[in-house]
Amino acid sequence: MPLKLAIVGRPNVGKSTLFNRLAGKKLAIVDDQPGVTRDRRYADGRLGDLDLQLIDTAGFEDVADESLEARMRAQTELAIEEADLSLFIYDAREGVTPLDEVFAALLRRRGKPVIIAANKAEGKAGQSGIGEAYKLGLGEPIPISGEHGEGMAELYAAMLEAVPEDQYSDDEDDEDKPIRLAIVGRPNAGKSTLINRLIGEQRLLTGPEAGITRDSISVDWVWGDKKVRLVDTAGLRKKAKVQEKLEKLSTQDTIRAITFAEVVVLVMDATHPFEIQDLQIADLTEREGRALVFVLAKWDLIEDQAATLAAFREHAERMLPQVRGAPVVALSGETGSGVNKLMPAVLKIHKDWSTKVKTRDLNDWLQMAMQRHPPPAVSGRRVKPKYMAQTKARPPTFVLFSSRADQMPDHYRRYLINSLRESFDLPGVPLRITIKSGANPYADGEAKGHSGRGKREFERREREEERIRASRNTVKKSKRLADEAAAKAAAEAGLPDPTVKQPVKKKTSAAPKVTAAPVEGVVSEPGKAAVKSVKKLGPKVQKKVSTTPSYKVGAKSAGGKAAGPKRPVAGSRTVRGNTGPGRPKGR
Repeated sequence: MPLKLAIVGRPNVGKSTLFNRLAGKKLAIVDDQPGVTRDRRYADGRLGDLDLQLIDTAGFEDVADESLEARMRAQTELAIEEADLSLFIYDAREGVTPLDEVFAALLRRRGKPVIIAANKAEGKAGQSGIGEAYKLGLGEPIPISGEHGEGMAELYAAMLEAVPEDQYSDDEDDEDKPIRLAIVGRPNAGKSTLINRLIGEQRLLTGPEAGITRDSISVDWVWGDKKVRLVDTAGLRKKAKVQEKLEKLSTQDTIRAITFAEVVVLVMDATHPFEIQDLQIADLTEREGRALVFVLAKWDLIEDQAATLAAFREHAERMLPQVRGAPVVALSGETGSGVNKLMPAVLKIHKDWSTKVKTRDLNDWLQMAMQRHPPPAVSGRRVKPKYMAQTKARPPTFVLFSSRADQMPDHYRRYLINSLRESFDLPGVPLRITIKSGANPYADGEAKGHSGRGKREFERREREEERIRASRNTVKKSKRLADEAAAKAAAEAGLPDPTVKQPVKKKTSAAPKVTAAPVEGVVSEPGKAAVKSVKKLGPKVQKKVSTTPSYKVGAKSAGGKAAGPKRPVAGSRTVRGNTGPGRPKGR
């Protein structure tokens, strides 16, 4: 069992930095602004050969009213009671402050092992404040640096002395992985209240203020015989409204929680659900391939609950068709009504999200879907799906082998996804279908399916065309710049613009205009076509215009003999045709 270590201290002394150092990765949000951490955050860590369960806490404030700082102090006191060892951090450069003395007195009254560490002790600036810690009565201070990793060996030795070895021996191995369940939504939608209601304790800070949660806080929980890891996230606002650095870090942490979750519960305020931000969060969840559950929180404020729920389901089907059939749970985290319906819906969609379909069943369904709605013909040739198989689950991913895969229309792909979801009872589960086509062994040099040679040839041609287009654009740009420079220089010198074409004046001739005269006389030779020659001005060739009617011109139309009626040759066989109307055709 790992050693539970609570890292405590006043605000902005480096607790989250040391927490990330011991955890081995940046889990907690770190900023120069004090009061960034508000909730308890748990993580597994290791120091040497010592396994640790780290608890990052909020900065200690000496208040006891109903404010947010008082609720943060209550969370810190709960962490001290839960931990096996408390690591008290103070700033070595500022020395011991009155708030450190108040907190040290609180730790002494608890009666649990405490190690005091002087953080930010690197360099000469931190040497003066190390000796001031002796007056707190918590033993010898250990100079460390959470940012640079100094003093970790001394801290390891102090932990071994403070806690007996049998309390942190590793005697259990959990093989069952918990279901990772992320609770997301807009600010002040009731996410933390819902988690507190599920686990039955005030584990997370809640209140009327919006944006209380900043880090993504994970809480391990057992529902029945199932292990569940609940992840509370910061509220997501529109990207245009996120301006502060701290809120940007919180948004990145929430998106990372969605990426690593298995099931995402989208919590919406029932009084005004499905705003644009809710739709964007749902779309992000589907693109990440996570199972989605809709939760209508603050359901006790709705009067006509049946009509509101029916309208919400219809709106969800219309606005988010890619997650059609996702479960909808209406509940109230404040009163607890409807909370018992959430986990059955989560386990049902988690099972569907992890489903695997047999290859034979898939191909039987594919033939049925093609008979119901045949694939379309693209450019006169029909796309022919041939074979289908599932490659992985979580989310269910399928590969479809088809001819002309690159020309499969998107609407037919959506038809296959919707039919697959309906036939195998996978409501609300994001499905992935990859369409591939085998290489044509008889097509050499063409872009064939997903073959490497054709694809490389196609890409090479594309690059060559792009290079030619870029070269032409460069030439046009250079010519335009040169024309602009020449026009500018001419304007400065008072000369006309050389780029503007000047009108050309036509030269007039004083010689009289000569008109073409027709040639008199007709050729009297028989069988010759009469030709009239016309000579025009300019370097044009002469034209020969025939005056003989076309029906008198024989085979030699340009001066040959006129063709007469053909006479039968002696000894030849003649087939008579119709020589006039009303006469029968001869044989």
